[in-house]
Amino acid sequence: MADDFSFNIEKSIGTVAEGKGGWNLELNLVSWGGRPAKYDLRSWSPDHQKMGKGLTLTKDELVALGNLLNNVELD
Repeated sequence: MADDFSFNIEKSIGTVAEGKGGWNLELNLVSWGGRPAKYDLRSWSPDHQKMGKGLTLTKDELVALGNLLNNVELD
């Protein structure tokens, strides 16, 4: 299975937070294993060859998350 692992960052949307050692939490549009691209939120190394655990969302899921976040009351 590890031999079939591939990804392609099709579009960089933005950096959410800058971390230590150059790793950044980023929102990108990523194709995993040649499948259609989805929105992806995770930490990436500076060269984008290593990544941390993350969250992958369809467009509808991202819209729903955005709607929820718009209604969150922050202290």
